[in-house]
Amino acid sequence: MAGHSDNVLTLPAFDKPARVLIVIAPYYGAISAAQLASARAVLDSAGVTHETVEMPGSLEIPTAIGIAHRQSDFDGYVALGCVIRGRTSHYDVVVNESARAIATLGLAGACIGNGIITVENMEQAEERADADRLDTAGGAAAAALHLIALQRSMKKADTGVGFKPGSFQHDGLRKSGPTVA
Repeated sequence: MAGHSDNVLTLPAFDKPARVLIVIAPYYGAISAAQLASARAVLDSAGVTHETVEMPGSLEIPTAIGIAHRQSDFDGYVALGCVIRGRTSHYDVVVNESARAIATLGLAGACIGNGIITVENMEQAEERADADRLDTAGGAAAAALHLIALQRSMKKADTGVGFKPGSFQHDGLRKSGPTVA
């Protein structure tokens, strides 16, 4: 995801419409509202169609993205949530497992901008939810768009599977029938 830098990439332009799913865990209302507004503003500025679904917590976000990636036609995803450290080790489980699952989905081909913020306290959460920061929800939306653009630019030509209509040659003799792809 984008960080603190003056070298910000220009948002990609798409010749074919792009569709993004925002998956948010609105556990902390004001933080979630700021995250959602920031991500939507970036997607709107790029002319990208988007939908939003809510999940109970950050651990459910990767599962929701995985379901959508398998069963829908979204080009990319923005994961939004906020995890604030408490007095138990639950924080570590949520932070590590949600990040691991999102990375795994990304390596499997899902274009995901990870905007799940992980902080020590509410003050840090409010700072990280600031729309002017580059490493917040707007940055996650931009990251998803860049991944979509990259994936589209590297799309392999469809070569088909199995046999192609036509003829094939065996032992120097031309025979009528299908050719092997």
